[in-house]
Amino acid sequence: MEARSLADRIDALLPQTQCMRCGYGACRPYAEAVASGAAKINRCPPGGEQTIAALSELTGRPAEPLDPACGATTPLSVARIDEAACIGCTLCIAACPVDAIVGAAKRMHAILPSVCTGCELCIPRCPVDCIVMEPALRAWTKGDAEIARTRFIARGKRLARGDRIAHRNRTAHASGEDVARNERQVRVAAAFERARARRTAAKTRLE
Repeated sequence: MEARSLADRIDALLPQTQCMRCGYGACRPYAEAVASGAAKINRCPPGGEQTIAALSELTGRPAEPLDPACGATTPLSVARIDEAACIGCTLCIAACPVDAIVGAAKRMHAILPSVCTGCELCIPRCPVDCIVMEPALRAWTKGDAEIARTRFIARGKRLARGDRIAHRNRTAHASGEDVARNERQVRVAAAFERARARRTAAKTRLE
């Protein structure tokens, strides 16, 4: 419980951009790794020196310079889609950790700049390179972090529900195939039984 509490407090200090630059799948897994001692406190580029100092004060570990392997701290930027070039592939929508991209298959997509975390995860997924990063001209705030965390959690729950529904559909489909297979086997067995009965009756008449 104590380690969990520490992970909660560490997570509360992280910017919640969910960018994965720390080497973990999201801010929460990184917080848990720091709490357990598996990760250093200097692996969050969006948080920069301010977050490192806060984590140092919380954990009692010495503050270290940002790990250059994780990237550099830069001003907040947000993604923008070139609408004329967008082909509506939905790959960027699937990549966005906070559902900041709206659109549909074969329809033009758009990014909500007010909730974009600047994670850049959408950029490598775009097959036509129609996404660019632009300066947000504002700082990332604690309120932004709370909104991003809420949207990230909600997205995770939505995807989990979708996975459960897909699993039920696959199971139902497989069950339907099993029923049909069993019915075929019963029909085939009945046909063989009728054939054997006819052969037996014919043999009896001959005798």
